Amino acid sequence: MKVNVIGGTLSEEEKNTYVRYITDKHPDKKLTAIDITVDGDYADIKYYYEPQNFERIRRITGYLVGTLDNWNNGKRAEEHDRVKHGVSFMEQI
Repeated sequence: MKVNVIGGTLSEEEKNTYVRYITDKHPDKKLTAIDITVDGDYADIKYYYEPQNFERIRRITGYLVGTLDNWNNGKRAEEHDRVKHGVSFMEQI
């Protein structure tokens, strides 16, 4: 992880204190970099996390699903036959 200090200097102990504060605040996220802008007695902290994966959930035929992997052939056919509305419909109006 990279710690950038802008506009001044900080000891390693101070840098580590900021890192611990941020990692304790959001333990479920992986910290990749911190920018610390020093202005006299004040410090502005900007921190960056590793991107998190997420699964898209949508409503299909009355069910909230992420993927159709676990659906049987009947449900897959029902999804295939349903009317899908796109953005192009609004452009025609």
